Amino acid sequence: MIDELIADGKRRMEGAVDALRSEFNSVRTGRASTGLLDRLHVDYYGAKTPLKQLANLATPDPRTISITVYDKGAVNVVVRAIQESDLALTPNTDGTIIRLNIPALTAERRKDLVKLVKSMAEDARIAIRNVRRDVIQDLKDLKKEGEISEDDEHRAEEEVQKLTDGFVEKINNLLHHKEEEILEI
Repeated sequence: MIDELIADGKRRMEGAVDALRSEFNSVRTGRASTGLLDRLHVDYYGAKTPLKQLANLATPDPRTISITVYDKGAVNVVVRAIQESDLALTPNTDGTIIRLNIPALTAERRKDLVKLVKSMAEDARIAIRNVRRDVIQDLKDLKKEGEISEDDEHRAEEEVQKLTDGFVEKINNLLHHKEEEILEI
């Protein structure tokens, strides 16, 4: 029973860290990354379709993203989706290939991005702590119902705290690497 609660808590904490990784990938740094386009969906024949399913994404050089659209008729729809997105990038079309040039970031924009990723990391830490709170509450409920002893509850709480500390450390490491990536000139 206790092991199941802790395993569930660990799974939920891993989900929070994975969500943070995914959010970090969508933050534009000075370097080209196909991860910028992960959240982009294109209205393809009436259905919202992820861009990854409509095109091959590549980074031929550090400042360019190349999008090779499989269906020539979808090029204009993809271009429109990029223009309407919050990426603030201008697509250049050449037949079925769309190129996105990633401009260098200004110092002020870098500072804003660092604030943004710090905020994302804090949200992930809060999610981790909420999972810890839920698991500990479930343990207290089990003790109250007499299904586990006080010693078992205490040991499980210590284990949950160790898990929490480990996941918070992972978040701090991800944040540190992302900050370095943003501040690289």
